[in-house]
Amino acid sequence: MKLIDLTVPLGIQTPAWPTYIPLEMKYFKRLAPNGANGQVLTHSNHLGTHLDGEIHFYGAGKDIASLDFDYLAHEAAIVDLSDVCGDYDVYTSKMVEERVEVKQGDILVIHTGYHHFAWDMPDADEVRYFSMHPGPDREFAEWAKAKKLRWIAVDCGSADHPMNTIIRDWMPRQARQADKVFKKKFGKPLAEYYDDTKYQLMHLEMFKHHIIHAECVGGDIDLLTNRRVQVAFFPWRLVEGESCIGRMVAFVDDKEYDQLMAKKEKMPKTRFGDAMEPVHVERIEKLSKANMS
Repeated sequence: MKLIDLTVPLGIQTPAWPTYIPLEMKYFKRLAPNGANGQVLTHSNHLGTHLDGEIHFYGAGKDIASLDFDYLAHEAAIVDLSDVCGDYDVYTSKMVEERVEVKQGDILVIHTGYHHFAWDMPDADEVRYFSMHPGPDREFAEWAKAKKLRWIAVDCGSADHPMNTIIRDWMPRQARQADKVFKKKFGKPLAEYYDDTKYQLMHLEMFKHHIIHAECVGGDIDLLTNRRVQVAFFPWRLVEGESCIGRMVAFVDDKEYDQLMAKKEKMPKTRFGDAMEPVHVERIEKLSKANMS
């Protein structure tokens, strides 16, 4: 059994979710004269690949330390939606189930393709990564509850649509763009489509049903789209933690690992050596251009 890393690189340039404290790293001792290097880190929990815990939005929920490994590790469906969703689009359960089998109690990993705009990518675009990625509506949330999904992971800034979060107020230019898209595609303005009854529903409504999510996944995710695979998320055993940075991996057998590494060898790489499939960006650009036309 071998592991495939689904984690984005973490450094001082890694952007936190807007307004959250980014990573600050400094030396407090050095080899000369202290005989060892030592560092102090300061950061929020919503930075890089991280798991949003229940008490992030549900005060009566579990802390991160209460999540057992049977919950954190399980069979997963990884779906690629880059062929159907561009900037500001809304994804549905139908889109998911047309591309991959999702079973009761699964972990669902959503590959929007927007990890291609993360900070370590050739097409890095922080605004797009956090403020323009696609997201779900209540239909998707109700489906996720009916499926009794363990948890969800997304390769972008949030499991909610960015225009169904406070980002709508913080990024007025992007909100105007989204409003144009929503009027064109859904026949109603953004504020009417995502009204107050739906506000940040993947956080506010889902956590009390124990369906939490990992955000900002990436790594070698492009090797594993539209398939089933065992995955796991490893946060710290953080007592009273509302969320936590962690490492997310997929498990494959040795033979398949060798095949995937051979495939990776022929693919373009990110600055930190992760596999990158350019067709995902090409699809997103085409869809986004149509949305804004």
